[in-house]
Amino acid sequence: MARLLDPIARRRGDVPALIDEHGTTTWPVLAERVNRLVNGLRDLGVAPGDTIAAMVGNRREFLELSLAVGHAGLVMVPVNWHWVADELAYVLDDAGAVALVAEERFAGVAVEARERVPACRAGVMIGGEAPSGFAGYEELLAAASPAEPPDQTIGAPMFYTSGTTGFPKGVRSSMIPVGGDLALLELFREGFRGSIGLPEDGMTLLCGPAYHSAQWAMSVLPTMVGSSVVMRHRFDPAETLELVDRHRVTNVHLVPTQMLRMLRLDDETRARFDGSSLCLVLHGAAPCPVEVKRRMLEWWGPVITEYYGGTEGGFLTMISAQEWLARPGSVGRATGTVELFVVRDDGTRAGPGEEGQIYFRSLLGNDFEYHNAPEKTQAAHLEPGVGTLGDVGYLDEDGYLFMTDRRIDMIISGGVNIYPAEIEGVLVSHPAVADVAVFGVPDDEMGESVKAAIELTPGHEPSDATAAELVAHCREHLAGYKAPRSIDFHEQLPRLPTGKLSKRSLRDPYWEGADRRI
Repeated sequence: MARLLDPIARRRGDVPALIDEHGTTTWPVLAERVNRLVNGLRDLGVAPGDTIAAMVGNRREFLELSLAVGHAGLVMVPVNWHWVADELAYVLDDAGAVALVAEERFAGVAVEARERVPACRAGVMIGGEAPSGFAGYEELLAAASPAEPPDQTIGAPMFYTSGTTGFPKGVRSSMIPVGGDLALLELFREGFRGSIGLPEDGMTLLCGPAYHSAQWAMSVLPTMVGSSVVMRHRFDPAETLELVDRHRVTNVHLVPTQMLRMLRLDDETRARFDGSSLCLVLHGAAPCPVEVKRRMLEWWGPVITEYYGGTEGGFLTMISAQEWLARPGSVGRATGTVELFVVRDDGTRAGPGEEGQIYFRSLLGNDFEYHNAPEKTQAAHLEPGVGTLGDVGYLDEDGYLFMTDRRIDMIISGGVNIYPAEIEGVLVSHPAVADVAVFGVPDDEMGESVKAAIELTPGHEPSDATAAELVAHCREHLAGYKAPRSIDFHEQLPRLPTGKLSKRSLRDPYWEGADRRI
């Protein structure tokens, strides 16, 4: 069997390993399918060191593929399944993908994109009848050997992150060294389990898109340490509560938008939720309003842990429920393998309570680079080994990090810096607000003024009176200069499944034709 799965399959036996809307796979069957997949990919000519792309939803085959890649010395690019053919073709070409594994529901995009990239010589289709040029996934496995693959080495994902400008960029990290001995991956997985307090032989719930690095880490890596995984392609707040109780879920990764939607379920649905099986609820990927976090802790208890991090550096900080209650709004202190510091605009280190750009250094010597983009790699580093995610914040006297915003989102109005996240946190606490984005728009006198884009909750209608009420709410909780000068109402804001807001698509129209960007 695949080396890391062998002891787990022997220990756990016929316990379900993977559960999705389509069925269940036990541990021994999973181990054999991973063997077949490694051998089948090699039969297609995919060799160690090659890159493959995966446009696959949250289903069992995605985890099978991730586990096979991890044993075959490959690089896998998990693809955002919302992309159109232009976006997919760009990434296939930029990543140098030699094969594309796609799911039937995305077949049209997959076929069109692959036709544009001749170097992507192999295709595999999950579900349905495989189109021309693609092998059927199940047929590939059936024809491949179930024997343990020889020459197993470490493989890893390469995630593409959406930049503030231009095309997305692939992140290559030295955290999991492709081609290394699997013993290193064993050490990594054990360190990962210990660092976040992952329960052994637990039950993981995957309810966010696995093409996102955090969701990938919190589903694939738990599988590597013996956790079963139940997954859904789409997030439904009521179903999520039901899945936790039905499958006795022990750990789950959430984003603030998901927490808010569960909090807004009717009282009867929330009252039915038991949740006593939960040991670890990890959340991050987007700023969490203080009131949302407080209400979740009141409902779910002290099992909620927050982190700050990103694809480039992994988990950089963590904060337990108890710590957060003592320091509301903090995202925690640096993990044991990270040095964290804040840098002023002049390049000097900021003192406690002083805002600046957040930088990190791995104490294990890990670093990252942007694939085929040395200029972006250089821009994201203060010096070799010292990188940033582009965020602004400050450390208190005890080393707890407080985020203020991303530097690219900062509004400068009349020479005063305004950070949208603070305003968004206040607005989303108003019962009329379902979702919110705050950004700067051109202002002839002040340089920029504060604009809020609002998605209202059911029962509230767009009007001047509603806008005035929301501005008054901001003024009640924030200094007057931070209150929005104008509000636009939207039926639905462009929020990605990862929980991150596509703020650029809201902001850019206001700057079209302007002779400046800020």
